[in-house]
Amino acid sequence: MAFGSLDAGSDNEPLTEINMIPLIDVMLVLLVIFIVAAPLFTHAVGIDLPRASSAPVTTPPDTVELAIDSVGRLSWNGEAIGEDIFNERLIAAAAMNPKPELRLSADKNTPYEVLARVMSAAARQGLSRMGFVTVPE
Repeated sequence: MAFGSLDAGSDNEPLTEINMIPLIDVMLVLLVIFIVAAPLFTHAVGIDLPRASSAPVTTPPDTVELAIDSVGRLSWNGEAIGEDIFNERLIAAAAMNPKPELRLSADKNTPYEVLARVMSAAARQGLSRMGFVTVPE
């Protein structure tokens, strides 16, 4: 802090240091105001909300287990089927409400073309919920 002296020979240069005391005082006053006002912001208003007694819908959508072996043969819920029966069952499954989830489990040696063809046929019929079944190691 620079203090002025009573010398007659001192020059009248301005002080080059910033006086921090008023700034600190203002900050402390603002801090006290916020400490006092903070509990007022959390005041809750009591509202009487309506009460309803209803049970959630617990009917899960059906699932279809569709297995594809390494040569491309299809199995619908454990029953071996051909291409024509597969298309008929896709149409029947798409007509259900809610639409079933299609769970695909394919052999690791199944060509991707077969899997893509099965998925596109299901999507064309409107079965958009599909999942892949895997076996953890």
